[in-house]
Amino acid sequence: MGRFLDALSQPGLSAIAEVKRRSPSMGDLRTDADPALIAAGYERAGAAAVSILVDAERFGGSWDDLRAARAATRVPLLAKGFFATADDVRDAREAGADAILLILRDLDDGTTRRMMDLSAQAGLDAFVEAHDAAELERAVALDANPIGINARDLSTFEIDRARQLALVAASPAERTVVAESGIWSRAQGAEAEVAGADAILVGSSLMKASDPAAKLTELISRPLVKICGLTREEDVACAAEAGADLAGFILYQGTPRCAPGVLPVPDTMLSVAVYVGEPGDASSDLVQLYPEENGHRGRDATLMREGVPVAEVLDLPWLEDDTGHWERAARSNARVVLAGGLGPENVHEAIDRVQPWCVDAARSLERAPGIKDHARVRSFVAAARA
Repeated sequence: MGRFLDALSQPGLSAIAEVKRRSPSMGDLRTDADPALIAAGYERAGAAAVSILVDAERFGGSWDDLRAARAATRVPLLAKGFFATADDVRDAREAGADAILLILRDLDDGTTRRMMDLSAQAGLDAFVEAHDAAELERAVALDANPIGINARDLSTFEIDRARQLALVAASPAERTVVAESGIWSRAQGAEAEVAGADAILVGSSLMKASDPAAKLTELISRPLVKICGLTREEDVACAAEAGADLAGFILYQGTPRCAPGVLPVPDTMLSVAVYVGEPGDASSDLVQLYPEENGHRGRDATLMREGVPVAEVLDLPWLEDDTGHWERAARSNARVVLAGGLGPENVHEAIDRVQPWCVDAARSLERAPGIKDHARVRSFVAAARA
Protein backbone atom coordinates (compact mmCIF):
# COMPACT_ATOMS: atom_id res chain seq x y z
CA MET A 1 0.00 0.00 0.00
CA GLY A 2 1.48 3.35 -1.07
CA ARG A 3 1.26 6.66 0.77
CA PHE A 4 -1.69 7.87 -1.29
CA LEU A 5 -3.82 4.75 -0.78
CA ASP A 6 -2.88 4.60 2.90
CA ALA A 7 -3.97 8.21 3.44
CA LEU A 8 -7.40 7.49 1.93
CA SER A 9 -7.90 4.33 3.97
CA GLN A 10 -8.12 5.99 7.37
CA PRO A 11 -11.41 5.97 9.36
CA GLY A 12 -14.00 8.56 8.41
CA LEU A 13 -14.39 10.52 5.19
CA SER A 14 -11.10 11.67 3.68
CA ALA A 15 -10.68 14.47 1.14
CA ILE A 16 -8.43 14.88 -1.89
CA ALA A 17 -8.25 18.63 -2.43
CA GLU A 18 -7.42 19.77 -5.95
CA VAL A 19 -5.37 22.59 -7.40
CA LYS A 20 -6.42 23.66 -10.91
CA ARG A 21 -6.52 27.00 -12.66
CA ARG A 22 -9.27 26.23 -15.16
CA SER A 23 -11.44 23.38 -16.41
CA PRO A 24 -13.01 22.57 -19.79
CA SER A 25 -16.47 22.51 -18.20
CA MET A 26 -16.29 25.75 -16.17
CA GLY A 27 -13.58 27.82 -17.84
CA ASP A 28 -11.26 29.93 -15.72
CA LEU A 29 -11.40 29.16 -12.00
CA ARG A 30 -8.29 30.75 -10.49
CA THR A 31 -5.79 31.67 -13.17
CA ASP A 32 -3.31 33.14 -10.67
CA ALA A 33 -3.35 30.09 -8.38
CA ASP A 34 -0.14 29.49 -6.44
CA PRO A 35 0.03 25.67 -6.06
CA ALA A 36 2.49 25.82 -3.18
CA LEU A 37 0.39 28.25 -1.16
CA ILE A 38 -2.89 26.46 -1.87
CA ALA A 39 -1.52 22.97 -1.23
CA ALA A 40 -0.06 24.06 2.10
CA GLY A 41 -3.44 25.54 3.04
CA TYR A 42 -5.17 22.30 2.13
CA GLU A 43 -2.79 20.36 4.36
CA ARG A 44 -3.55 22.65 7.32
CA ALA A 45 -7.28 22.28 6.61
CA GLY A 46 -7.10 18.49 6.91
CA ALA A 47 -6.75 17.20 3.34
CA ALA A 48 -5.66 13.57 3.22
CA ALA A 49 -4.04 14.21 -0.17
CA VAL A 50 -3.73 16.93 -2.79
CA SER A 51 -4.44 16.56 -6.50
CA ILE A 52 -2.42 18.69 -8.92
CA LEU A 53 -3.57 19.20 -12.53
CA VAL A 54 -0.47 19.03 -14.70
CA ASP A 55 -2.25 19.25 -18.08
CA ALA A 56 -1.45 22.61 -19.68
CA GLU A 57 -3.87 22.68 -22.60
CA ARG A 58 -7.13 21.99 -20.76
CA PHE A 59 -6.36 22.92 -17.17
CA GLY A 60 -3.50 25.42 -17.29
CA GLY A 61 -1.29 23.19 -15.16
CA SER A 62 2.28 21.91 -15.37
CA TRP A 63 4.75 19.54 -13.76
CA ASP A 64 6.26 22.62 -12.13
CA ASP A 65 2.98 23.06 -10.25
CA LEU A 66 3.41 19.59 -8.78
CA ARG A 67 7.05 20.30 -7.88
CA ALA A 68 5.99 23.50 -6.11
CA ALA A 69 3.31 21.67 -4.14
CA ARG A 70 5.77 18.93 -3.24
CA ALA A 71 8.16 21.50 -1.79
CA ALA A 72 5.36 23.04 0.29
CA THR A 73 3.50 20.06 1.74
CA ARG A 74 4.07 16.60 3.19
CA VAL A 75 0.71 15.07 2.25
CA PRO A 76 0.54 12.59 -0.66
CA LEU A 77 0.20 14.19 -4.10
CA LEU A 78 -1.85 12.90 -7.02
CA ALA A 79 -0.61 13.79 -10.49
CA LYS A 80 -3.74 14.39 -12.52
CA GLY A 81 -3.72 14.45 -16.29
CA PHE A 82 -4.25 12.23 -19.32
CA PHE A 83 -1.52 9.61 -18.95
CA ALA A 84 -0.72 6.56 -21.08
CA THR A 85 3.06 6.14 -21.35
CA ALA A 86 6.12 5.17 -19.34
CA ASP A 87 7.36 8.75 -19.74
CA ASP A 88 4.27 9.97 -17.88
CA VAL A 89 5.05 7.67 -14.95
CA ARG A 90 8.67 8.81 -14.93
CA ASP A 91 7.67 12.49 -15.00
CA ALA A 92 5.22 11.98 -12.14
CA ARG A 93 7.80 10.24 -9.98
CA GLU A 94 10.50 12.84 -10.68
CA ALA A 95 8.13 15.72 -9.90
CA GLY A 96 7.33 14.23 -6.49
CA ALA A 97 3.96 12.54 -7.03
CA ASP A 98 2.77 9.67 -4.84
CA ALA A 99 0.02 8.58 -7.26
CA ILE A 100 -0.95 8.93 -10.90
CA LEU A 101 -4.42 9.13 -12.47
CA LEU A 102 -5.49 6.52 -15.04
CA ILE A 103 -8.79 7.29 -16.83
CA LEU A 104 -10.51 4.16 -18.12
CA ARG A 105 -12.47 6.16 -20.68
CA ASP A 106 -9.20 6.78 -22.52
CA LEU A 107 -7.34 3.51 -21.86
CA ASP A 108 -7.95 -0.08 -22.85
CA ASP A 109 -7.40 -2.83 -20.30
CA GLY A 110 -3.97 -3.76 -21.63
CA THR A 111 -2.68 -0.20 -21.42
CA THR A 112 -4.23 0.30 -18.00
CA ARG A 113 -2.61 -2.84 -16.63
CA ARG A 114 0.76 -1.84 -18.08
CA MET A 115 0.47 1.63 -16.53
CA MET A 116 -0.51 0.12 -13.18
CA ASP A 117 2.56 -2.14 -13.29
CA LEU A 118 4.85 0.74 -14.26
CA SER A 119 3.41 2.88 -11.47
CA ALA A 120 3.98 0.15 -8.90
CA GLN A 121 7.57 -0.28 -10.06
CA ALA A 122 8.07 3.47 -9.62
CA GLY A 123 6.59 3.40 -6.11
CA LEU A 124 3.38 5.20 -7.15
CA ASP A 125 -0.23 4.27 -6.49
CA ALA A 126 -2.41 4.06 -9.60
CA PHE A 127 -5.70 5.92 -9.09
CA VAL A 128 -8.05 4.31 -11.62
CA GLU A 129 -11.08 6.39 -12.61
CA ALA A 130 -14.42 4.93 -13.73
CA HIS A 131 -17.46 6.80 -14.93
CA ASP A 132 -20.11 4.15 -15.60
CA ALA A 133 -21.00 0.57 -14.64
CA ALA A 134 -18.93 -0.99 -17.41
CA GLU A 135 -15.84 0.97 -16.39
CA LEU A 136 -16.36 0.10 -12.73
CA GLU A 137 -16.52 -3.57 -13.71
CA ARG A 138 -13.27 -3.16 -15.62
CA ALA A 139 -11.59 -1.42 -12.67
CA VAL A 140 -12.59 -4.22 -10.31
CA ALA A 141 -11.40 -6.89 -12.76
CA LEU A 142 -8.06 -5.08 -13.07
CA ASP A 143 -7.77 -5.22 -9.26
CA ALA A 144 -7.53 -1.42 -9.13
CA ASN A 145 -7.25 0.21 -5.72
CA PRO A 146 -8.12 3.00 -5.13
CA ILE A 147 -10.99 3.49 -7.57
CA GLY A 148 -12.43 6.91 -8.42
CA ILE A 149 -16.09 7.25 -9.43
CA ASN A 150 -16.48 10.44 -11.44
CA ALA A 151 -19.92 12.06 -11.50
CA ARG A 152 -18.88 14.07 -14.55
CA ASP A 153 -19.15 12.63 -18.05
CA LEU A 154 -15.85 13.74 -19.58
CA SER A 155 -17.40 13.79 -23.05
CA THR A 156 -20.45 15.95 -22.29
CA PHE A 157 -19.27 17.49 -18.96
CA GLU A 158 -22.69 16.69 -17.48
CA ILE A 159 -22.89 15.80 -13.78
CA ASP A 160 -24.99 12.79 -12.71
CA ARG A 161 -24.60 12.36 -8.94
CA ALA A 162 -27.39 9.75 -8.71
CA ARG A 163 -25.46 7.48 -11.05
CA GLN A 164 -22.24 8.17 -9.18
CA LEU A 165 -23.78 7.28 -5.82
CA ALA A 166 -25.24 4.06 -7.22
CA LEU A 167 -21.79 3.06 -8.49
CA VAL A 168 -20.17 3.96 -5.17
CA ALA A 169 -22.70 1.78 -3.37
CA ALA A 170 -22.07 -1.07 -5.84
CA SER A 171 -18.28 -0.99 -5.41
CA PRO A 172 -16.62 -3.86 -3.50
CA ALA A 173 -16.27 -3.08 0.19
CA GLU A 174 -12.61 -4.12 0.18
CA ARG A 175 -11.67 -1.39 -2.32
CA THR A 176 -10.99 2.21 -1.37
CA VAL A 177 -13.52 4.30 -3.32
CA VAL A 178 -13.37 8.03 -4.06
CA ALA A 179 -16.38 10.08 -5.19
CA GLU A 180 -15.17 12.69 -7.69
CA SER A 181 -16.84 15.88 -8.96
CA GLY A 182 -20.12 17.60 -8.19
CA ILE A 183 -19.56 18.14 -4.46
CA TRP A 184 -20.29 21.71 -3.39
CA SER A 185 -21.79 21.23 0.08
CA ARG A 186 -21.09 19.29 3.27
CA ALA A 187 -24.36 17.39 2.75
CA GLN A 188 -23.30 16.21 -0.71
CA GLY A 189 -20.04 14.94 0.73
CA ALA A 190 -21.93 13.17 3.50
CA GLU A 191 -24.25 11.61 0.92
CA ALA A 192 -21.24 10.10 -0.85
CA GLU A 193 -19.91 8.96 2.54
CA VAL A 194 -23.05 7.04 3.51
CA ALA A 195 -23.24 5.54 0.02
CA GLY A 196 -19.87 3.94 0.78
CA ALA A 197 -17.21 6.41 -0.37
CA ASP A 198 -14.01 6.44 1.64
CA ALA A 199 -13.03 9.83 0.25
CA ILE A 200 -14.19 12.69 -1.92
CA LEU A 201 -12.16 14.56 -4.54
CA VAL A 202 -13.10 18.23 -4.67
CA GLY A 203 -11.67 20.83 -7.01
CA SER A 204 -13.95 23.40 -8.62
CA SER A 205 -15.87 24.17 -5.42
CA LEU A 206 -12.57 24.88 -3.65
CA MET A 207 -10.91 26.85 -6.44
CA LYS A 208 -13.95 29.09 -6.90
CA ALA A 209 -14.14 29.86 -3.16
CA SER A 210 -12.60 33.05 -1.81
CA ASP A 211 -10.61 30.90 0.65
CA PRO A 212 -10.06 27.36 -0.74
CA ALA A 213 -8.73 25.97 2.54
CA ALA A 214 -11.66 27.35 4.54
CA LYS A 215 -14.08 25.82 2.02
CA LEU A 216 -12.35 22.46 2.44
CA THR A 217 -12.75 22.72 6.21
CA GLU A 218 -16.44 23.43 5.70
CA LEU A 219 -16.94 20.39 3.45
CA ILE A 220 -15.27 17.82 5.71
CA SER A 221 -16.13 19.16 9.17
CA ARG A 222 -18.12 16.97 11.52
CA PRO A 223 -20.51 16.66 13.19
CA LEU A 224 -23.29 17.23 10.73
CA VAL A 225 -26.32 19.12 12.04
CA LYS A 226 -29.86 17.79 11.70
CA ILE A 227 -32.96 19.84 12.42
CA CYS A 228 -35.88 17.45 12.96
CA GLY A 229 -39.62 17.85 13.40
CA LEU A 230 -39.90 20.27 10.48
CA THR A 231 -43.48 20.85 9.34
CA ARG A 232 -43.34 24.11 7.36
CA GLU A 233 -41.38 25.28 4.34
CA GLU A 234 -40.36 28.48 6.09
CA ASP A 235 -38.75 26.43 8.87
CA VAL A 236 -36.85 24.34 6.29
CA ALA A 237 -35.61 27.58 4.71
CA CYS A 238 -34.44 28.87 8.10
CA ALA A 239 -32.56 25.62 8.83
CA ALA A 240 -30.89 25.74 5.42
CA GLU A 241 -29.93 29.40 5.79
CA ALA A 242 -28.48 28.66 9.23
CA GLY A 243 -26.27 25.96 7.73
CA ALA A 244 -27.96 22.72 8.83
CA ASP A 245 -27.11 19.63 6.79
CA LEU A 246 -30.08 17.33 7.35
CA ALA A 247 -33.79 18.12 7.49
CA GLY A 248 -35.97 15.64 9.39
CA PHE A 249 -39.66 15.12 8.59
CA ILE A 250 -41.62 13.00 11.08
CA LEU A 251 -44.16 10.92 9.17
CA TYR A 252 -46.08 9.11 11.87
CA GLN A 253 -49.31 10.18 13.48
CA GLY A 254 -49.79 10.97 17.15
CA THR A 255 -47.29 13.82 17.35
CA PRO A 256 -47.79 17.54 16.74
CA ARG A 257 -44.53 17.36 14.76
CA CYS A 258 -46.05 15.15 12.08
CA ALA A 259 -45.16 16.73 8.73
CA PRO A 260 -47.49 16.86 5.72
CA GLY A 261 -44.78 14.99 3.80
CA VAL A 262 -41.11 15.28 2.91
CA LEU A 263 -40.83 18.94 2.01
CA PRO A 264 -38.38 20.21 -0.65
CA VAL A 265 -34.83 20.87 0.56
CA PRO A 266 -31.96 22.70 -1.19
CA ASP A 267 -28.78 21.00 -2.46
CA THR A 268 -27.05 21.99 0.79
CA MET A 269 -29.26 19.57 2.77
CA LEU A 270 -30.35 15.94 2.80
CA SER A 271 -33.95 15.05 3.58
CA VAL A 272 -34.69 12.43 6.25
CA ALA A 273 -38.09 10.70 6.52
CA VAL A 274 -38.69 9.60 10.12
CA TYR A 275 -40.93 6.56 10.73
CA VAL A 276 -41.98 4.36 13.64
CA GLY A 277 -42.52 0.62 13.20
CA GLU A 278 -42.43 0.30 9.41
CA PRO A 279 -40.88 2.59 6.78
CA GLY A 280 -43.22 4.35 4.39
CA ASP A 281 -42.84 5.20 0.73
CA ALA A 282 -42.15 8.94 0.89
CA SER A 283 -39.27 10.06 -1.30
CA SER A 284 -36.30 11.15 0.82
CA ASP A 285 -32.53 10.92 0.77
CA LEU A 286 -32.39 8.97 4.03
CA VAL A 287 -34.82 7.12 6.30
CA GLN A 288 -34.75 7.17 10.11
CA LEU A 289 -36.64 4.18 11.52
CA TYR A 290 -37.62 3.72 15.18
CA PRO A 291 -39.14 0.51 16.57
CA GLU A 292 -42.68 0.76 17.93
CA GLU A 293 -43.08 0.01 21.64
CA ASN A 294 -46.45 0.21 23.44
CA GLY A 295 -47.88 2.54 20.82
CA HIS A 296 -44.92 4.92 20.92
CA ARG A 297 -41.53 5.10 19.28
CA GLY A 298 -38.72 3.11 20.81
CA ARG A 299 -35.61 4.72 22.16
CA ASP A 300 -33.05 4.39 19.36
CA ALA A 301 -33.40 4.45 15.60
CA THR A 302 -31.48 3.29 12.55
CA LEU A 303 -30.53 5.76 9.84
CA MET A 304 -30.68 4.10 6.43
CA ARG A 305 -29.88 4.82 2.81
CA GLU A 306 -31.90 2.73 0.37
CA GLY A 307 -32.59 0.19 3.11
CA VAL A 308 -28.94 -0.13 4.17
CA PRO A 309 -28.10 0.98 7.75
CA VAL A 310 -25.55 3.82 7.74
CA ALA A 311 -25.71 5.20 11.30
CA GLU A 312 -27.21 4.71 14.76
CA VAL A 313 -29.56 7.37 16.12
CA LEU A 314 -29.02 7.31 19.89
CA ASP A 315 -31.82 9.02 21.77
CA LEU A 316 -33.32 9.37 25.23
CA PRO A 317 -35.98 6.95 26.54
CA TRP A 318 -39.57 7.88 25.71
CA LEU A 319 -40.57 10.77 28.01
CA GLU A 320 -37.70 9.98 30.38
CA ASP A 321 -34.27 11.31 31.19
CA ASP A 322 -31.02 9.33 31.28
CA THR A 323 -27.96 10.85 32.91
CA GLY A 324 -25.73 8.28 31.22
CA HIS A 325 -27.01 9.01 27.70
CA TRP A 326 -23.89 10.80 26.44
CA GLU A 327 -21.57 8.20 27.97
CA ARG A 328 -23.52 5.41 26.25
CA ALA A 329 -23.28 7.23 22.93
CA ALA A 330 -19.52 7.81 23.36
CA ARG A 331 -19.00 4.03 23.66
CA SER A 332 -20.56 3.26 20.28
CA ASN A 333 -18.29 2.11 17.47
CA ALA A 334 -20.81 3.10 14.76
CA ARG A 335 -21.56 6.45 13.17
CA VAL A 336 -23.59 8.16 15.85
CA VAL A 337 -26.44 10.59 15.34
CA LEU A 338 -26.79 12.03 18.84
CA ALA A 339 -30.35 13.07 19.71
CA GLY A 340 -32.35 13.69 22.85
CA GLY A 341 -32.40 16.91 24.83
CA LEU A 342 -29.90 18.80 22.71
CA GLY A 343 -30.18 22.56 22.32
CA PRO A 344 -28.02 25.63 21.85
CA GLU A 345 -27.08 25.55 25.53
CA ASN A 346 -25.54 22.06 25.68
CA VAL A 347 -24.71 20.88 22.15
CA HIS A 348 -21.10 22.06 22.30
CA GLU A 349 -20.49 20.08 25.51
CA ALA A 350 -22.23 17.04 24.01
CA ILE A 351 -19.99 17.16 20.94
CA ASP A 352 -16.86 17.39 23.10
CA ARG A 353 -17.90 14.33 25.12
CA VAL A 354 -19.37 12.10 22.42
CA GLN A 355 -17.67 13.15 19.15
CA PRO A 356 -20.78 12.19 17.15
CA TRP A 357 -21.09 12.05 13.37
CA CYS A 358 -24.26 14.18 13.58
CA VAL A 359 -26.25 16.08 16.22
CA ASP A 360 -30.05 16.19 16.09
CA ALA A 361 -32.53 18.56 17.73
CA ALA A 362 -36.30 19.01 17.44
CA ARG A 363 -38.43 20.00 20.44
CA SER A 364 -35.83 22.27 22.06
CA LEU A 365 -35.89 24.50 18.95
CA GLU A 366 -39.65 25.13 18.95
CA ARG A 367 -41.77 28.10 19.97
CA ALA A 368 -44.88 25.89 19.72
CA PRO A 369 -45.28 22.16 18.93
CA GLY A 370 -44.24 21.64 15.32
CA ILE A 371 -43.33 25.33 14.84
CA LYS A 372 -39.65 26.25 14.94
CA ASP A 373 -38.17 29.22 16.77
CA HIS A 374 -35.87 30.58 14.07
CA ALA A 375 -33.53 32.30 16.52
CA ARG A 376 -33.00 29.04 18.40
CA VAL A 377 -32.44 27.12 15.16
CA ARG A 378 -29.71 29.57 14.19
CA SER A 379 -28.20 29.44 17.67
CA PHE A 380 -28.16 25.64 17.69
CA VAL A 381 -26.39 25.39 14.35
CA ALA A 382 -23.88 28.07 15.36
CA ALA A 383 -23.16 26.33 18.68
CA ALA A 384 -22.67 22.98 16.94
CA ARG A 385 -20.29 24.52 14.42
CA ALA A 386 -18.28 26.19 17.18
